[in-house]
Amino acid sequence: MISHPVIPTFGGQVTKGETFSKIIHTLDELRDLCLVMAHLHKTEDSAKDDLMALGWRTVEEQFHKTRHLIIQLAQGHIQ
Repeated sequence: MISHPVIPTFGGQVTKGETFSKIIHTLDELRDLCLVMAHLHKTEDSAKDDLMALGWRTVEEQFHKTRHLIIQLAQGHIQ
């Protein structure tokens, strides 16, 4: 079952600002976790783990690009 994130409200109303903040915070957490996974794979000595570490860093970069795109969208720079 999929759980939905709890989004803070203002007077019982969901706000764009709070939702945006939650999105950015979640992306930052995901980026951090990807870097942790990359680090953990780098502690191993196999070629497969080196490749996995590279993969996790690549995923982190994609989350970074997504974060930038979301900020541009929120600022109205993308239509």
